[in-house]
Amino acid sequence: MDIKELKLTPKRKEICERLELPDSDAILSYYPFRYDYLEAKHYEDFMIGDNVCFEGELISSPSTFRFGRNRSSTKFRVLYEEEVLEITIFNRPWARNLHVNHPITILGKYEGRNKIVATNYYEKPISEVAGIIPYYPLKEGINQNDIRKLIQSVYLKCAGELEDIMPEKYREAHHLVSYQEAVHGIHFPSSKEELQKSLARLKYEEFLRFYTSLLLIKGSGNETIKERKVFDQRRIEELISSLPYELTEDQEISLRDILKDLSSEKIMYRLLQGEVGSGKTAVALISLYANYLAGYQGALMAPTEILARQHFLSCEELLRPLGVKTVALYGAMENSREVKRMIRDGEADIVIGTHALFSEDVEFRKLGYVIADEQQRFGVKQRKKLREKGENTDFLLMSATPIPRTLASSIYGDMDISTIMTMPKGRKGCKTYLIRKNSVVDILGDMKKTLKEGKQIYIIAAAIEKSDGYKAKDVEGLYESLKEVLLPYRTGLLHGRMDADEKDQIMKAFRDNEVQVLISTTVVEVGVNVPNATMMIVYDADKFGLSQLHQLRGRIQRGSEEGICYLLTSSKEESSLKRLQVLTETNDGFKISYEDMKLRGPGDILGTRQSGLPTLVLGDLLNDTRFIDAARKDAAEIMENKDLEANRIFLGKIAESAAKKVID
Repeated sequence: MDIKELKLTPKRKEICERLELPDSDAILSYYPFRYDYLEAKHYEDFMIGDNVCFEGELISSPSTFRFGRNRSSTKFRVLYEEEVLEITIFNRPWARNLHVNHPITILGKYEGRNKIVATNYYEKPISEVAGIIPYYPLKEGINQNDIRKLIQSVYLKCAGELEDIMPEKYREAHHLVSYQEAVHGIHFPSSKEELQKSLARLKYEEFLRFYTSLLLIKGSGNETIKERKVFDQRRIEELISSLPYELTEDQEISLRDILKDLSSEKIMYRLLQGEVGSGKTAVALISLYANYLAGYQGALMAPTEILARQHFLSCEELLRPLGVKTVALYGAMENSREVKRMIRDGEADIVIGTHALFSEDVEFRKLGYVIADEQQRFGVKQRKKLREKGENTDFLLMSATPIPRTLASSIYGDMDISTIMTMPKGRKGCKTYLIRKNSVVDILGDMKKTLKEGKQIYIIAAAIEKSDGYKAKDVEGLYESLKEVLLPYRTGLLHGRMDADEKDQIMKAFRDNEVQVLISTTVVEVGVNVPNATMMIVYDADKFGLSQLHQLRGRIQRGSEEGICYLLTSSKEESSLKRLQVLTETNDGFKISYEDMKLRGPGDILGTRQSGLPTLVLGDLLNDTRFIDAARKDAAEIMENKDLEANRIFLGKIAESAAKKVID
């Protein structure tokens, strides 16, 4: 049911709009992120560090102390089972209005010596609040009761009409509750057992939808046979020998795997993953040369113009002497019509570009190989659209967000995976420091010393311009304030709203060391190669994901000098500081990606959002292996038995949902 049919009160309609919940399905899928288990615990059973819940009598007037900005602590004493307990609760200044000699139920952590840090309190007996209390993600001006009442209201109106699209066979095989029972149990659980059964059902269904969608998108065509690509291995060896560096063992293995795929009858569908600066691009360009030798056109798709232009220059430098014609195609190009003609007529051997490659009027004469760099930036539908511009086209995805092989297999299904773990010889990595201040005051001396030594610096900001709704340093403001401070060195400004020529000029000036300090947004996150830049400063580091920060600092690991990265933050949140601390302890992209997924969820890291694939809300790719294994197997079985009515209904709903998501 949509919002109009639900006949909600004006306030509840406003909540739905603010939380972007357009219908009953979205509202009932707005799941709690945690629960309070309100079960009374006797004082004699309290252990230090325990989460405890009890009902006592307030015996002292609360005292509130304010500290920092908008922070406070309120203290009071409660009598419980003949013990006087000292309660502290943070950031609840209204607790000072509690009434002495009244019953109060406390939920919190026991610190020992009769001290408790409360997480919540209720001015009523425990008998009235006992049970399992759900907590939902909020926005300013919306409280927990607002959400709970909205969900209860919608559930009562829709409970009898909730459709269970999962084939009965799999529900019975895995002993799962019905969809209606699962929705009730996750929002209004009466016991831990009911909650666990509900989570099991909903997690399994998320994974089943996910893997079925993956199979639907991947290959509505079951055609996996292609004509073998035949190329002269000797000429490829000559190209490798001419390189000014030696390929690492991992690069050689990955290249061997890719060339084997190109020359086989099976269509390549491979993921090439590796650290920032590990040499994925070199492997990709050599494989494009092999594809050219076999008589086919190749396309390399990059997420930004800056990266696409850099790939174009690298390809030209490497392959032009060998007679390969490479062209570039971006969104705004004066000669785009001529470039498209060259592609159509087969005069262009390799095409490097951005999303412009998806355009309907881009036609290839004989496209045989497509590479998508930073593949998580492109939706699955987009990648498929480019691949279909050829016939039985080989496909390579590249990612600088490395993830463990078992996890990659879970996400990417039957895709083959090549991993480059070793870095090229001579790379010294990067040291990272966390500065608990959103200012360069304490490191200004280090910055000037680096510049005096002839090295260059990146300064990264999370915003382009000042915004009331987004509290972060902006590139324009930083540029204005720092360009004078860093004189006589020249400072440049770069962000995504600049036109292509401006970006090119700034990046060329930085590459040529005409600009020594580049103040930029994350447009430099991928692909930008300036070996002389050895320092990076990131403002508001808490606003970035770990994998993104790791990619950013990869910009200062391109040369033989050790890089230094400073992460600046004024955040006082322990979780944010703990997260950033990970980067100071390791340069291992696999560990960092793993930590990022634990903290942020897999969708943003792996590019599953806005791709036609269902988002995993409850499912955990790191820990829910039993659901993952079962759902993958069952999804394959459903695809093999599409004619069964229950499977046909399920697949129809999945396809409808995927199409809607891509449109949205």
